[in-house]
Amino acid sequence: MTQPLISLRNVGKTFKDGKVVALQDITLDIAAGEFVSLVGPSGCGKTTLLRLINGLIPADSGEVLFKGAPPQPSADLAMVFQSARLLPWRTVADNIGFVLALRGMARRDREARALALLGAVGLRDFADAFPHELSGGMQQRVGLARALAVEPEVLLMDEPFAALDAMTRETLRAELLRMWERRRMAIVFVTHDIDEAILLSQRIVMLRPRPGRVDSIVPVDLPAPRWQGDARALPAFTALRAQLWDKVHQMAGDGVALEELAGAFGELPSLRK
Repeated sequence: MTQPLISLRNVGKTFKDGKVVALQDITLDIAAGEFVSLVGPSGCGKTTLLRLINGLIPADSGEVLFKGAPPQPSADLAMVFQSARLLPWRTVADNIGFVLALRGMARRDREARALALLGAVGLRDFADAFPHELSGGMQQRVGLARALAVEPEVLLMDEPFAALDAMTRETLRAELLRMWERRRMAIVFVTHDIDEAILLSQRIVMLRPRPGRVDSIVPVDLPAPRWQGDARALPAFTALRAQLWDKVHQMAGDGVALEELAGAFGELPSLRK
């Protein structure tokens, strides 16, 4: 049996001296080249799970392994955040070249690689621009190119498209899928958007509210390439979307039930005179 690239066994994580249980008994395997999305309500520990996989924080219980060993922050585990987090005093090309310089790549080689990556995300003409001269979507493309520059084995993405407009999100989803199909790094993708998770993923991990636990792992069997045509028109997409939303509604009782929330608003005095 092939060893998983990432393995979590009965993982737990707490904060505030154990008073806040963020994750509890998480068991999950992710294979090399697999695209997995983490979906669940706010506060269920999705971002914490990424930080554990990246080795940025330790687990309090259980075991987290990357290629059979405890993970350490490295170029093999690249992160893409909701904001691009570019260095404002460096040009777009230099933001990418900076991570390559840290790995000892010669200046000429890193300049050529930065331009090639910018071309892949449609920004070659903006190589000499500074981050403040780009739109939010363009900045996020640079962040993606920077993460891919070091050819990571795993790309960890924390709601990277959440702050973008709908058209830019669609464009970047398609670009991400094209790059993944070419490079086949493993991707662990955090999102609140169920449609996005279905469009991108091979498997979707549904997490329950705090403490975060795995509710279910749902395979996504839609034809590839999904970035061509409208996969959302397929009956399989509609059925899977309904299945996942049913799970979300079932989990609402773990926090504040939707009916209770509506009732609480009904009891509040009106602000209108």
